Amino acid sequence: MKAIVNGGNFDLCGDLSAVSLLFAAGMRPDASAIRALTRNDGNFSVSLEPAEVSSEEAAWVELLANGLTFDVTGLNPGPAAAQPEREHLFGLSEAADFAAWEAITITPGAHLAGGKTMFAVLRTLAWLGALLADLPHLQAIVWHPARAWNAPNYYRSGVQRWIEGGVFPGLGLTAISPTGGGSLMSEGLAVFIGQELVVSPELVRDRSEGTKFAMRLVNWLIENGRITESTSMIGPSGETLRLISDQNQQIVKVTASS
Repeated sequence: MKAIVNGGNFDLCGDLSAVSLLFAAGMRPDASAIRALTRNDGNFSVSLEPAEVSSEEAAWVELLANGLTFDVTGLNPGPAAAQPEREHLFGLSEAADFAAWEAITITPGAHLAGGKTMFAVLRTLAWLGALLADLPHLQAIVWHPARAWNAPNYYRSGVQRWIEGGVFPGLGLTAISPTGGGSLMSEGLAVFIGQELVVSPELVRDRSEGTKFAMRLVNWLIENGRITESTSMIGPSGETLRLISDQNQQIVKVTASS
């Protein structure tokens, strides 16, 4: 029997609902650069600007998109936002001088304090990161829940395709990593559905094919929601898969049906 509901109640820290943009040293945008970008793009706007009476107060703006507000902090001339954790790289060289890059960060506004992990909020947050990818001197876009550092064009193209009705950008808004036991596990899926995905070793003997397989499952879970009861489904090669809700519904384990 299948029991799937949309959304989740995964308990996540508020700062995980964030996207950061990393710029070359000394090249972070100021409030005027954000205003100029919104004037050229009718999809979002500046809904609140600080009175520019001090550097500290001028270092943020509030953006409005899809009827939701988001704070952009770390703008010039104030101090940069803290760099987010770095675990997964997509389209970026491991030889890059990451430590020299300076961050601005987008987070849901104060009125969304109780809904930072609502699907509509996360989707709009990811989209804003893509819209701001036109800012000059941008080096990377970081999706905090997955600790995923993306090349700007990689992030923008993946998110825009999703917003326009395409597949979820699994490698970018989530990540897939091997575990010590030979499984593959997602990172970042929980912020969307309240659960991470674990694919059992017998399904991922080939790492490359296993990652593709896991990405199909991530996209399916994004479309269908969290798993509350064990269920079966047909895999991409016609095999029967068993999806098991485990660890107090914090993970979805996928195994080959016996």
